[in-house]
Amino acid sequence: LQGADLYGAHLQGASLRCAQLQGAYLGMAQLQGADLYKAQLQGADLYKAQLEGAYLYKAQLQAADLREAQLEGADLSGAQLQGAYLREAQLQGANLEGADLR
Repeated sequence: LQGADLYGAHLQGASLRCAQLQGAYLGMAQLQGADLYKAQLQGADLYKAQLEGAYLYKAQLQAADLREAQLEGADLSGAQLQGAYLREAQLQGANLEGADLR
């Protein structure tokens, strides 16, 4: 799924464990409660994506566009977020323990 166009896709609760989504376009995607354990999302466009309660443990999100993403209650523990764009992202109640935000 590298570089896939999944704009606005309805993927609530989907299992995307270890998915190869580098450079994918997931803007406005509905990913509430999705399992993205160790997903490869480097450079992915997640602008305004709905990720409430999503499981992003150890996800690779380097240089991902997460502007205005809804991440309330998401588990981002151990995630790699170096260079990710987080402007106006909603992170209330998100778990960022061990996440790398350098």
